[in-house]
Amino acid sequence: MIFSVDKDRSALARQQKAGGSRFAQAPTSVMLADFQEPLELPPLDGVVMANSLHFVIDKAAVLAMVHGYLKPGGRLIVVEYDVDRGNHWVPHPFSFETWKSMAVASGFTEPELIGRHPSRWLDGLYSAVSTRQ
Repeated sequence: MIFSVDKDRSALARQQKAGGSRFAQAPTSVMLADFQEPLELPPLDGVVMANSLHFVIDKAAVLAMVHGYLKPGGRLIVVEYDVDRGNHWVPHPFSFETWKSMAVASGFTEPELIGRHPSRWLDGLYSAVSTRQ
């Protein structure tokens, strides 16, 4: 089961419309909610947080919740801008170097870099995976 969480109803509607063919093999449940608040979820095998944590000031609190959602050995994939300074649209990004210490401090293994992608904004993006310890 794939759970998709967003507080933007129209974003969830667009995803449901587009996702029908992309995720036909996996049942999907959309949740209109703020991931910064506790969610009712079953134990998860993995969580993807793509371009979401840079909106959060108290990342430790969110990461503690995510850690709790994951089964032991569950994986967290983060996609983020690779900078430690933000702007109006991306207020609180964190570089891969910063993410390494944040992940470990939050009970995850040191992240493994999956890839980097150039971007016109903020020096590019990275993706990384960590495992719940």
